[in-house]
Amino acid sequence: MKIIENGTVTSPIGFFGAGAHVGIKKEKKDLALIYSQVDAKAVGTFTQNIVKAAPVLWDKMIVENYDHARVVAINSGVANACTGDEGLICNEQFAKSVADCFNVEKEEVLICSTGVIGKQLPMDKIITGIPKVKQLLSDSQEAGVIVAQSIMTTDTMPKHLAVEIEIDNKIVTLGACCKGSGMIHPNMATMLGFITTDCNISKALLNKALKEVIQDTFNMVSVDRDTSTNDTVLLLANGLADNKEIVDENEDYNTFKEALYYVNEYLAKAIAGDGEGATKLLEIQVLGASSIKQAKVIAKSVCTSPLVKTAVYGNDANWGRLLCAMGYSGEEFNPYDVDLSIESEFGCLQLVTKGMATDYDEQIATKILSSSEVKAIINLHNGECKATAWGCDLTYDYIKINADYRS
Repeated sequence: MKIIENGTVTSPIGFFGAGAHVGIKKEKKDLALIYSQVDAKAVGTFTQNIVKAAPVLWDKMIVENYDHARVVAINSGVANACTGDEGLICNEQFAKSVADCFNVEKEEVLICSTGVIGKQLPMDKIITGIPKVKQLLSDSQEAGVIVAQSIMTTDTMPKHLAVEIEIDNKIVTLGACCKGSGMIHPNMATMLGFITTDCNISKALLNKALKEVIQDTFNMVSVDRDTSTNDTVLLLANGLADNKEIVDENEDYNTFKEALYYVNEYLAKAIAGDGEGATKLLEIQVLGASSIKQAKVIAKSVCTSPLVKTAVYGNDANWGRLLCAMGYSGEEFNPYDVDLSIESEFGCLQLVTKGMATDYDEQIATKILSSSEVKAIINLHNGECKATAWGCDLTYDYIKINADYRS
């Protein structure tokens, strides 16, 4: 696998992107388009929140009932969630306006929205903005970066990448971008993710690969225990790499799935590391579990603990908080079998052996925790299963950002 420098959703053959400010937000770019020049098989995963935004309901209907899509339109600034029948009507009008502009059917258009919940979409600005953004469409890397910028809300940086793999002696490319910084919790974080590929693969296997990969990537991210109304990951495959269609779970399928996993893991970690007000990416590895479920539940419990997150922010090796979070996870384990260590670019240090503190050096522990990427490794000595969760520290700025979000 080759990582493409500055790669994004426009890196695969036949995908174009654009973004611009159309007036939904005060100044920043707020409308983006991703366009495939040919029909693209489309699959997706969506929020598990009972309260689902209008675009989530629309996209879910499209990917479950139609074979392909041509355009993804994303607005930032207004979530179109908790907006009743008017919100549903506005979302369909949004799709129809994009479809008319591209001379396709509205059922070939996927819509995503992110921003403030409860506000209605400013349809006048969106309708006049669509053709303006369409004129900017390009398959350049710069255009792909602009797409990533245009979907941001409280993100501090655009998140994107692309990779190349070889399938059937053809170069196949996967490109992606996402947004996400707050309202991030396991079972889809508050995020929008868009993955494009020129791979020729059946829709059934495309769907299978995405849903399986999501379980160990985006579903293992948490910033603040809030699961959003708009969470969506869309994957479009237009087949222009011209490889023989992947219809079986063979070596080619495994190669594609491994690349898809890499892309999703990269973006998941980028979201965790860019958590609102965050200064550190926090990784929790659970080893030696009796089941995958046990490993995942414990990893998530530790990763989402406010006391763990604040300790990490303060460079405090307060390992008791980690064991406490493990204990209320609901999973059974013997605390006197647990080993715990911390790791970063500044070294590795064992804090706990068989549930008891080691004679570790607090200054070394503080130095390890001062890194921008910190890992805690927990071994339950209870089996062979493992899991990893990602999150971030909890800082004063998180409160500031969310207290001022609507203003």
